[in-house]
Amino acid sequence: MRNNKTDKVKSESRKAEAKTRLNKYVANSGICSRREADKFIQAGVVSVNGIGITKMGYKILPSDVVKFNGRIIKNKTNKYFVFNKPKNYTLSINEHKKNALDQFLKNMFKQGLTAIDTLNKMEMGITIFTNDLELSKKISKKSARIKSIYHITLNKKLTQVDFNKIASGLKFNNYKLTVDKISYINGKEKNEIGLENTTGGLRKVKNIFQKLSYSIIKIDRVFYAGITKKDLPRARYRELVTAEINILKRLGV
Repeated sequence: MRNNKTDKVKSESRKAEAKTRLNKYVANSGICSRREADKFIQAGVVSVNGIGITKMGYKILPSDVVKFNGRIIKNKTNKYFVFNKPKNYTLSINEHKKNALDQFLKNMFKQGLTAIDTLNKMEMGITIFTNDLELSKKISKKSARIKSIYHITLNKKLTQVDFNKIASGLKFNNYKLTVDKISYINGKEKNEIGLENTTGGLRKVKNIFQKLSYSIIKIDRVFYAGITKKDLPRARYRELVTAEINILKRLGV
């Protein structure tokens, strides 16, 4: 014999589980971050089933129709890729080239994916592509502590004196430039350096060596934001696995 009361409770429970916060839904559509979505909701530009919603914390069902400025929006699937960028390659589409890398970039941009903390033409290594706008902004914040490891080749050997200066921190424009760790690369000449850093990015790294009168010949980002380029050949890419995505989402908070 069926228990109508129990069935009703189960039905309501399933509905509650299926509900999504409106600000999250708007952010996942790719329009903006979740924080920005809150502002848009308060401004009254978001409606659900034809009714303007300004209440914070409002939840919707999968069957609800959400509009932003009168246009229907839908949740998108967030995607995450890691690309081992080669040297002498710019992360922009060149319409005159038809090689595999340009096709890769066109595919990324077509899906709405952009690079986080992009590398310039002469720099190599890990670059993350995603359409997760909220994550991208979180990781790109100046206050975010994102671990990066670089393999750097200099125009000359790094002296022990300068090595020690970098290890202890350099004064630069009333600031102290520090890194987390520096080492010579085992089995290599002393112009090849391993450097670990969590703040300031590549700009700080370049300032350090420039201040000590060294030129960087080659720089390879071998680790970034919990992602390694191990087993990923140069100029190749792959989709991130769930464990790696979870690492990214825990960063920059």
